[in-house]
Amino acid sequence: MNILISNDDGYQAKGIIELIKSLSKEHQTIVVAPNKNKSAASSSLTINSPLQPIKVADNIYSVDATPSDCVHLALCGFLKQKIDLVVTGINFGSNLGDDVIYSGTVAGAIEGRFLGLPSIAISLAGFEGKNFQTAGFIINQLVSQIKHTNLSSDTIINVNVPDVPLSDIKGFQTTRLGKRHISEKAIQDKQDKSLYWIGANGAEDDNIIGTDFYAINNNYVSVTPLQIDLTKYNEIDNLSLWLNNIKHY
Repeated sequence: MNILISNDDGYQAKGIIELIKSLSKEHQTIVVAPNKNKSAASSSLTINSPLQPIKVADNIYSVDATPSDCVHLALCGFLKQKIDLVVTGINFGSNLGDDVIYSGTVAGAIEGRFLGLPSIAISLAGFEGKNFQTAGFIINQLVSQIKHTNLSSDTIINVNVPDVPLSDIKGFQTTRLGKRHISEKAIQDKQDKSLYWIGANGAEDDNIIGTDFYAINNNYVSVTPLQIDLTKYNEIDNLSLWLNNIKHY
């Protein structure tokens, strides 16, 4: 299987190196990834300047671009070989709950799915990054079985792996996204008071059984199905009633 690999931590990040090492054992991997850290880039695309892929090794290309740029470029004309699957990661840090809104790792997988390919985003859920090999083993298991899934064609798979040794992993859990509290306040720069730093993520709020937070907190691999369609279908009728009461001009 030909697998396109990307991430948001940059092509030299420890996580993507482990991902390449793991998947290359059984598959042909092609890397098109940012040249530096592009975390929290979400699904942004670069449209005001051209992109220049730079070959840094066999089947490894670096681009001064976002993760979505990299996947889009790779699948829309840059790569000549047929790609069967997109895998993004292994992200340093979790992509749980509301994190997926901002995540460049998840956005890269969304772009792959949007362009018609099955896509998996994988993250190592921890602050120390000690066990990328655990995540590497897990993604190899999932990819080896991807052809046997009956998931619909618009599904993105978001995987979070606890940052623990493989022997401590209790198994897989199918999860939904949990929720965080509102983010911490912006922080004023100590040197230049005209500058502000974005505050940290809010603490876990909805982290009950069935959520991705619960799975990670209990040493399970969290596997969450995501979709691109953001339409809130259960509000369409209410919105229509409201609009019908507004005077038309």
